[in-house]
Amino acid sequence: MWLIRAFEESVSELVGTGEVVGLVHVSIGQEASAVGVCDVLEARDRVYSGHRAHGHVLARGADPAAVMAELMGKAAGLCGGKGGSMHLVDVAHGVLEATGVVGGTIPLALGTALALRETEPGAVAVVFFGDGAVQTGYFHESLNIAALWKLPVLLVCENNGYAEFTPRSAHTPVERVTRHAETYGVDARTVDGNDVVAIREAASALVAPLRSGGGPALLECLTYRMRGHYEGDPAKYREASEVAEWKAKDPVRRFASGAVATGELSAEDAAACEAAARRAVAAAVSAARSAPFPAASALTEDVGG
Repeated sequence: MWLIRAFEESVSELVGTGEVVGLVHVSIGQEASAVGVCDVLEARDRVYSGHRAHGHVLARGADPAAVMAELMGKAAGLCGGKGGSMHLVDVAHGVLEATGVVGGTIPLALGTALALRETEPGAVAVVFFGDGAVQTGYFHESLNIAALWKLPVLLVCENNGYAEFTPRSAHTPVERVTRHAETYGVDARTVDGNDVVAIREAASALVAPLRSGGGPALLECLTYRMRGHYEGDPAKYREASEVAEWKAKDPVRRFASGAVATGELSAEDAAACEAAARRAVAAAVSAARSAPFPAASALTEDVGG
C-alpha cells in the first residue's frame, strides 16, 4: 500500500511539472482494495481494471519504473509509452487491460473467465470498476451471463461514493451494489474498503469457490478517493468535513498503526516500509526520466490493420 501511495503522490507532482500529461486518475485513499484482492490471487489469474489502474497494476507486481515510464510516454513503458495512465497492460503479471471506458472491461473479464475455464481450470479472472459502472447496461448483462454460465470471475466494485462528480444518492436509489448480485443469485459481500485485512479475508472466501466451479462472485469495497476525480479536479462537489472524515480512515496509516498497536510491527519497521517504498518510487522516477521517448518509426507499430 505504501508503494502505491508513494507512486501516486509522485505522479501527482509530475502532472504539476508537466512530465506526465493527459487525463490522470489516482487512487490515493483506495489502496486497500487493490492490495487486499491481489494478495489472494495466483500468477495464473488474470486482472482487468478501469481508468484508475495504477494501484491494481502495482499490486500485481508490475515494475514501478515501467509503469512510471508508461505514464511519462517513454519507450521503456509497459506499452511502449503509447497507452498512458488509463491504458495499462502488463501481460507478464496477468494484467490484460485497463480502459477509460467506464465498466468497459467487465464483459472482457467474462470472456477471459470463459477461456480460463476451458484452458486453465482453477484460474480466475478479476475485474475492478467503480460504482458508476454499475449503472451501465453491460454490468447487468455481465452479471446475468456470469451467473448463467457459472463463470470463474470476481467482480470488484470500488465504491467510493461518487460517479465522477455525482454522489451515489443522485444517480441510483440502490444503496449497496451487492443488492444487484442478489437478483442473479451471485455470491456477494460488502466490506470496509479501507480495511485491507477485511478485504483480503472476503476476497479469499469468494475466490476459493470460483476455482472449483462455484460460479461468479461480487465484492463491494466501501472506500473513498482523497483526491478529485482526476488530477486538477477542484472537487467543489465535496464538503471539507467529508474529506476530513475519510482522511481519518486512511487505509495505509490505519493498517500501519494497527500493526504497531498489536505488536506485529515495530514503529521502526513501519517507518522503514514507507521509506523503502519512497526510495523505490524515487528510483522509478529517475529511470523513467532518463529513458528515451519512442522513435518516430514506432508510430505505426502495434496498430491493428
